[in-house]
This record gives sequence, structure tokens and C-alpha cells, in this order.
Amino acid sequence: MARPRRIVLVRHGESTGNVDDSVYEREPDHALALTERGRRQAEATGEHLRRLFGDEHVSVYVSPYRRTLETLRAFHLDSGLIRVREEPRLREQDWGNWQDRDEVRLQKAYRDAYGHFFYRFAQGESGADVYDRVGGFLESLFRSFEDPDHPQNVLIVTHGLAMRLFCMRWFHWTVSEFESLSNPGNGEVRMLVLGDDGKYTLDRPFDRWRDPEPYGITG
Repeated sequence: MARPRRIVLVRHGESTGNVDDSVYEREPDHALALTERGRRQAEATGEHLRRLFGDEHVSVYVSPYRRTLETLRAFHLDSGLIRVREEPRLREQDWGNWQDRDEVRLQKAYRDAYGHFFYRFAQGESGADVYDRVGGFLESLFRSFEDPDHPQNVLIVTHGLAMRLFCMRWFHWTVSEFESLSNPGNGEVRMLVLGDDGKYTLDRPFDRWRDPEPYGITG
């Protein structure tokens, strides 16, 4: 099995929805574009990635949302070194269709009280739903490692929640550990690095907004 040396997760740059949540009442979530600041964030991340990958090949998976595709484009990676696959299972958490701002704010308050992992938005998904489809993507990713010519690098351009859930699934974090973590910032990177012992480690942790509060002992 040709496991990659690096699995790089990137959150999209700042989008119009990150600066004005009323835009969700007028535009579909999947159609929101990057702001000018978001493009600059993506370009800066792209400089880092080009230095990191050098002349190595990269297998790229990208959420089908406009802001993630624009982020990937702004990386300016060498087209001769990358293989890009659009992956719907890496999309943002579904919050329903057209979103009334006041209703969404109320549901966010309910989610904060109920728990981000289990609360399901009306006509949308829970964090647990996203966990399941990210887990399905991971199974496909593992199968791709069976190719003896698999690139040394995997790049995943996605959303903040999906990044945390990917790592939760990979490292077998508990729900309480997930609930304690904050989303990465726009354009931020987290990297799983293969060690000499054959195990992957996360290059840096996610910020925590509280200590985990488990119901019982796990491990």
C-alpha cells in the first residue's frame, strides 16, 4: 500500500457568507464566492503549498462549492503535478436551502445548547451526518492507497467542520473532544504527516474553546 507522506487539509478562503450572513437569504450556500480578502488568503496558502510539495505529485480532492474551487484555483499549483477530483462528500454541512437569517441564528443558539455534533438543522444535517459522509470518503481514500503509484501527497480543500470531522474520524477522537474544538480560520492548513513508525500525526492542534466534557471513560 502506497500511503502518502502528507495529507494536507485546507479550509477555503473567506467567502461572502463569512462577512455577511444575510447573503444566504439571496444566494445558495454552494454558490458563494470568495471575497478579495479570501483570494489573498488562498494565494498566501498556495505559496506555502508550492514550497511544501516542490516537484512532487499531488492527489487533490475538492468540495464542489464555488468558494472551495476558487480557493484551489488561487493556489496556482502546477497542473502537470496534480490530479484533481471534485468530491461532494467534502461539501459544507447542509443547513437547508434558502436560509432566513433570524431563523438560522435561532437554530445556532439551539445547536450551541444541544451540541454541535448531534443537533440537526431543520431541512439540513447534523454534525453526525457530516461525520458519516466524511467517513465514507475516508474509505474511498484508503482504497486509493492500494495504487502502487499513488502520489506522495494528498491535498483536501474543504470546509472547517469537515476538517475537524476528518481528523476526528482518522484519529478516533471522541464526541466530547470534537465538541471542544474550534474551526480553523479561513485559508488555514492542517497536515497529517506519516512518521517512521508508520503512523500519522497532526502537525498542529485545532484551537480549543473549552475542555472536553465526556459522559464517561473511553479509550
